[in-house]
Amino acid sequence: MKEDTVARGAFESAQEAIDWIVGRMEKLGIKPGLSRMQLLMEKLGHPERRLKFIHVAGTNGKGSTCAYLASVLQTCGYDVGTFTSPYLEKYTNRIQVNGTDIDDASLLKLVNEMKPIVDEIAETELGAPSMFEISTALAILYFAKVTYPDYVVWETGLGGRLDCTNIVNPVVSVITNVGHDHMEILGDTLEQVAAEKAGIIKAGVPVITAVHQPEVWKVIEQAAKEKKATLYTLGTQFRYSVVTSRLDRQTFDFEGPFRALKEVPISLNGAHQVTNAAVAVMTLEVLRQYYACIVDDEDLFKGLEQTRWPGRLEMVSSHPRIVLDGAHNPEGAETLAEALRSLYSYKRLHFMMGMLSTKNHTGYLRHILPLVDTLILTEPDFHKKGDASELADLARELMHDMDRKVDIVVERDWKRALEALTSRTEQDDLAVVSGTLYLISDVRSWITNQTDSEKGW
Repeated sequence: MKEDTVARGAFESAQEAIDWIVGRMEKLGIKPGLSRMQLLMEKLGHPERRLKFIHVAGTNGKGSTCAYLASVLQTCGYDVGTFTSPYLEKYTNRIQVNGTDIDDASLLKLVNEMKPIVDEIAETELGAPSMFEISTALAILYFAKVTYPDYVVWETGLGGRLDCTNIVNPVVSVITNVGHDHMEILGDTLEQVAAEKAGIIKAGVPVITAVHQPEVWKVIEQAAKEKKATLYTLGTQFRYSVVTSRLDRQTFDFEGPFRALKEVPISLNGAHQVTNAAVAVMTLEVLRQYYACIVDDEDLFKGLEQTRWPGRLEMVSSHPRIVLDGAHNPEGAETLAEALRSLYSYKRLHFMMGMLSTKNHTGYLRHILPLVDTLILTEPDFHKKGDASELADLARELMHDMDRKVDIVVERDWKRALEALTSRTEQDDLAVVSGTLYLISDVRSWITNQTDSEKGW
């Protein structure tokens, strides 16, 4: 039996199947475009047409917004599938139903079902499907053929227009914001990036956004007009005002086109999380109004308050105090810096960071350097890692312009860098680990479980 399975090219364990999928990332990289996905869905019998998707794009805040939506819908009694990236600890984290990862048996069965089709497409002029494409197809098959959730909260991987998640026709689209990230792929200007994000807008499907830059908003508005999609913009069709803000507890008043809500509670930290929560509430209001989704206020408030999102302003250790935050672009650094100023008290701030080589490090460091006493530069365990010494040179150059002195440590091994961070952090100090989620994933697994992660996209 075993020899017959191998002969047919099937995998014998979930781990074998996962290794095959993840191994394609380094081999094939990112392959924007929908032609392979379209053919894959066609050959699989269009399983994506059986599901109700909430499609979420944006530079920052996608994950948190997805977490809010999934938590509230589950609290309301709906079964909810989620597809998110990158995952923090295990490949299976990215495909969940009601917070539970895809099981090994289902993963193995579905990948073995897909593999002959993937191999067949690889022989065409379209070329081999990427890791992202196979993962996206796997999620669709799991939701459509195994678990049948009421809603699928569906996060884009990169951009929107040519992202493989854009194969679906959602019931509602969300564009959280547009900032400086993946510009080497998405375009040189924010308007170009916005046009890629706006690619998820579908004919007649309502759109919710917190985009605020006038030139970016015009791109979103034009795309919505062309598709005859109703656009709900933060600050115009809906708004919020913060009532209270303290560590692990914030409340805000919400006002939308259908109703107002008072003192809506959340537990996630940072002013940006109030914005993300307001976007999620507006999305849920559209589902209530147009799709008969039942969202009682009690469930809405409970679901929002219970939302957790690991790796974002997450206190993972109390002795010493260590905060993890996956800020990896200038906008994320600005948000993190504001949170460090307003939410946390400390005598000294020790900051460890590791980046990918493709990111805007200058913009990031401009926000962080004015706050830190120690800067420990390391390298994520990933093939596109940024050079720690080059980061240090950049930091010194920026500090010279700022007329500021910061103790800079270069330690390429992230575990040794973490040891240096913790050894310097005294009782009244605060330690922060930030940068690429590839680093956050490793550090979080090591601190919480004393194990290495299976991090990745």
